[in-house]
Amino acid sequence: MIRALERIDHDLSRAVVRVVQPEIRKLPHPAAELSTFGGRAVIVVNPTRTLEQRTGVVLVPLSDGRALISFDESTTPARLELAIEDALEDRALPAQDAAVFAGIRDILRQARRSPSVVLRQRNIIVIEQNGRKSNHESKVNQAGGKKSP
Repeated sequence: MIRALERIDHDLSRAVVRVVQPEIRKLPHPAAELSTFGGRAVIVVNPTRTLEQRTGVVLVPLSDGRALISFDESTTPARLELAIEDALEDRALPAQDAAVFAGIRDILRQARRSPSVVLRQRNIIVIEQNGRKSNHESKVNQAGGKKSP
């Protein structure tokens, strides 16, 4: 069994992750939840285009099928919470999307009201394709383990 894993990746821990990752994607996740590391946490959500369209956030895909919420400097956690509240008042919002919106709202509300938590806005690096192919793109994809078409 170890030899089979070593064929996938010489680092056995990475090989195990690559083997089980497709199964992890199949597991049900809450519509929105905190992913913590030490004393910090980020909100991860089940991806929905409606969230991007209604709030202006950009969802960054994660390996388990969920997404990280990112937004530009003009959006604040308070503005995001308000946009989510507005969207939740729309009765035409599909139930699956409403669950994501409500989950984010609840997390933001709890954080805002907690005396032991501070909401901090941080930047992340998001690499987006601009529609043009370049030699540099091939190098970025190869470095990330993806093959260029």
